Amino acid sequence: MERLDVILENAREMLSTTVDVSKTLPPGFEPNWFERTWLSMFDGHNELLTFTVIVFLVHELVYFGRYLPFMVCDYIPALRKYKIQDNKEVTKEMQWKCLKSLLFSHFIIEGPLMLFFLPVAKLAGIRTIEMPLPGWQEMVVQIAVFFVLEDFWHYWIHRLFHWGPLYRGVHKVHHEFSSPFGMTAEYAHPLETVIFGQGTIGGPILYCNFIGSVHVVTMLTWMSLRLFQAVDAHSGYDFPWSLHNFMPFWAGADHHDYHHAAFVNNFSSSFRWWDTLFGTDTKYHAHKARLATKKANEKAKKAE
Repeated sequence: MERLDVILENAREMLSTTVDVSKTLPPGFEPNWFERTWLSMFDGHNELLTFTVIVFLVHELVYFGRYLPFMVCDYIPALRKYKIQDNKEVTKEMQWKCLKSLLFSHFIIEGPLMLFFLPVAKLAGIRTIEMPLPGWQEMVVQIAVFFVLEDFWHYWIHRLFHWGPLYRGVHKVHHEFSSPFGMTAEYAHPLETVIFGQGTIGGPILYCNFIGSVHVVTMLTWMSLRLFQAVDAHSGYDFPWSLHNFMPFWAGADHHDYHHAAFVNNFSSSFRWWDTLFGTDTKYHAHKARLATKKANEKAKKAE
C-alpha cells in the first residue's frame, strides 16, 4: 500500500507541474541534436501527459506500421509461397473484427494504463529527461536482457493460460484465429493483455532494481522491437530472410504459427530454448519432419 501511495503521489505531482529543461541539464553539458529534440518535447509541458502521448503514438505507429507490409503481402501472388498456412485466407471481415477489438483495447485499456507507467518508472529509477541519453552499446546490452526476461515470463504465463479454465475463460480469445495475421498479435482478452504486458515493463524495472538505471529512450526502443517481434510472429509468413534462418534460437512466425494451428507446443515469445529445454516443442518437430518428408516425396515424384 505504501508503494501505491507513492506512485499516486508521484502521478499527482507530475500532473500539476511543467518541465523546465534548463534546470535538468548538468553544468556545462551540451546536448546533441537528438537530445535537444527529445528535451524540446517536454520543455514547458507536463511530463506525465507528454510521455504518455509519446508512448501511445509510438505503440500505434510501430504496431500498425509493422503489420502494413504483411497486409500488402496478402495481395501479391508471388509471395503466396511464403505463407505458412497457404490454404487459409485473411478476409476483410477478419481484419475489421480484429481492428475493432484492437482499437477498444488500445484506447480503453492500454492507453489509460500508460498513464501509470511513468510514476512507476520513476519509483523504480528509470530516467526520462535526465541527460545524457544512453549510448547504443548500453541500449543493446539492456534490451538483450529485456528480451530474455520477457521471454521467460511469456513462456510460463502462456503455459498457464493453456490450463483448462484459464484457456476457456481468457486465452481462447487470442486463439480465435487459427491462422494468424500480423494484426492479431494483440487480439486478446483484456486480462491477458494486462498480464502479458507485465513482461514488457517488468524487465526494465527489475534491471533498475538489481543492476542499474535505464532511460525511457531505451524503454521506447525496447517496446518497439518487442512489437516488431510480436507482429512478425503472428504474420503467417516465413521468408528466406526471416530472422530464425540466421539465428536458429529465434522463434519467429515459423515457430508461433504452429502454436495457433495446433493449439499446443511452442509457448515462448522470442526464443526457442525454453520449449526445447522443457520438451514443449516435440509435436512441432514431428510436424516439421512430416512436412520435410512430404516435400522430399513430391520432389522425387517430379524427378521421375
